[in-house]
Amino acid sequence: MKKTVVCTESAPAAIGPYSQAIQSENFIFASGQLGMDTAKNFPETAAEQAIQSLQNARAILASANCEMDQVVKTTIFLTDMADFPQVNEVYSKFFNEPYPARSTIQVAALPMGAKVEIEVIARL
Repeated sequence: MKKTVVCTESAPAAIGPYSQAIQSENFIFASGQLGMDTAKNFPETAAEQAIQSLQNARAILASANCEMDQVVKTTIFLTDMADFPQVNEVYSKFFNEPYPARSTIQVAALPMGAKVEIEVIARL
């Protein structure tokens, strides 16, 4: 099985020993994207962080000639489930029907004090 690193300067660099994404055959597995920009600045609200997180995911996918409508599965990590309605509203603006399968999980904490992290899996 061949693995190819997918990387772009249009999204924040990895903050640890992992790749922004890996392409394996016809799939792209993107690492969770925090809601920060390339300078590692975070917007204040969970909704704004969700926008940035999904923009980061879109940039990573685009670097592999892939689009958001090719996403088949997402996972959303929230530090506060009370943010779910606002994040869900943002999410609905990035995807069209048929929507990807999705899980949403509340976690105790995220790296760098983030409120939101979103990972995606896409099929080419």
